[in-house]
Amino acid sequence: MAMNIPAADGDEDQVVSAINTTPLVDVMLVLLIIFLITIPVANHAVPVDLPKERNEVRVSKAEDVVISVDARGDIYWLDSRLPDDAALAGRLRAVAAMNPQPEVQIRGDGASDYEPVGRVINACRSAGIAKVGFITEPPPND
Repeated sequence: MAMNIPAADGDEDQVVSAINTTPLVDVMLVLLIIFLITIPVANHAVPVDLPKERNEVRVSKAEDVVISVDARGDIYWLDSRLPDDAALAGRLRAVAAMNPQPEVQIRGDGASDYEPVGRVINACRSAGIAKVGFITEPPPND
């Protein structure tokens, strides 16, 4: 802050070199009010039709292939553990060649990472499997 001290010779008409901040504050407050009013108008949501929850009971058929991923990331074909991704890919290619092609159902443990489940999905896509589903638990009834 600058202080206005009168000159020693008594001349009161002296040039003040301090900046008057009152107009600056007024302009900033007006801009703040304008921004606060226009921001809610600018934030618009993309209209998306969200899926409705419905409970469909699906029964696994005997010919369906169930691939399980446990909490450690190990992959199982029905009940037998697969040693590596190449064994999974070989079995999926054999299933893809069947006519009619059975559905592949993936059971992923809730505590496992997404990466092993993603490898199974990628192997299904690479083998040409047309129907891939996920086995989940239904939500609790409240």
